[in-house]
Amino acid sequence: MIANFIFSLLLIAAAWLFTRNVKRISRNIRMGKKVSINDQKPKRWKLMARVAIGQSKMTTRPVSAIMHLFVYVGFIVINIEMIEILIDGVFGTHRILSFAGSAYPVLISLFEIFALLVIVACIVFLIRRNWIRLGRFWTREMTPWPRSDANIILVTEILLMSSILLMNASDGLLQDRGSLHYAVVGPFLISDLIKPLLAGLPDASLIVIERSTWWFHIIGVLVFLNYITYSKHFHILLSFPNVYYSKLGPLGKMDNMPSITQEVKLMLNPQITADHTANEEEMGQFGARDVNDLNWKLLMDAYTCTQCGRCTSSCPASMTGKKLSPRKIVMDVRFRAEELGRYLHRNGNGKGDGKSLFDRIEAEELWACTTCNACVEECPVNIDPLAVILELRRYLVMEKAAAPGELNATFSNMENNGAPWQFSNEDRMQWAGTN
Repeated sequence: MIANFIFSLLLIAAAWLFTRNVKRISRNIRMGKKVSINDQKPKRWKLMARVAIGQSKMTTRPVSAIMHLFVYVGFIVINIEMIEILIDGVFGTHRILSFAGSAYPVLISLFEIFALLVIVACIVFLIRRNWIRLGRFWTREMTPWPRSDANIILVTEILLMSSILLMNASDGLLQDRGSLHYAVVGPFLISDLIKPLLAGLPDASLIVIERSTWWFHIIGVLVFLNYITYSKHFHILLSFPNVYYSKLGPLGKMDNMPSITQEVKLMLNPQITADHTANEEEMGQFGARDVNDLNWKLLMDAYTCTQCGRCTSSCPASMTGKKLSPRKIVMDVRFRAEELGRYLHRNGNGKGDGKSLFDRIEAEELWACTTCNACVEECPVNIDPLAVILELRRYLVMEKAAAPGELNATFSNMENNGAPWQFSNEDRMQWAGTN
């Protein structure tokens, strides 16, 4: 049939485009520095099961946790019905899984319950964002695009879930009337409540509604599948590997630079031969100036960010009116990765476009951070904004000598006096002898 051929073409096109978009994201993530993160595998699997699958860090905010659970479980359960839709679309069958007999209406009713719960959750989220206007959804980085992105996702999910219920209701009426190709496989729990609204329509109109909602749902899912590659909603795929590769050591710990470690060893032990001394070329750049100076895990963090704002709403610097927003830092990394990725894709792996992360992130934001790790603790998918902040700080201090005055004074005292205080070694203990 022509309809099956068109469906197959749409499915292939959507799968090709999705694959292409995922490759683009993978390419951008791989711009980051290589780092090996695959130790303690049993601990990582347990962490992923608890945080990514079990949603354990969502529970700190019960309303969000419950609503998100509806959407999360609904997404998984309802996608089982997508298997049937795909088979029907390719082979021209109708409700191919109905061979399950009496279990089939139970399954469809379960899908409908979760579809309704998803609709309720999305409506609640829309109200919280647009009418109640929770503060964390209206900070300065939440420009019209991020806010619109969230609303597009929520409205789309409402429409997709509603189309399932309307499709099942019209299908159920056609089953009741014994219409051709609509064998009795119901009843269905939620859509049966909608059937009275459509009962006065003739069979031809019901068939149009059933077919149009079927096509709307599958085309909507295919469009949505590709939209999420440009959206914050890509976290539904990346959250699992992102949590798996979480930092297992102390939060906030900075990685030592091998070249600096070697220099310190040389200073402490002059007998080390010059062959072991890192020359200026081997040292490279200190810290991060742009996204390709960060490691790949930090770029994956940026693409996993849900933009929920829990990090910013828990940040003491942000709460006290400072310019820092951990969410903005992570969003800026993603936007810059997209920008640089497009440039390098067009122009090859040259020197870059002359821009950097500092065109988006100001020094004032970085130095407002207290390194308390509240943002890292709060993130439901274990993103580490602090690691980005520390790498940018390292660049400012070691490459640009652009630390705040207080820090520069501390550095000078450590260099001259061996301690942060402005006293020589001989005078340091004089206070103890005063009355």
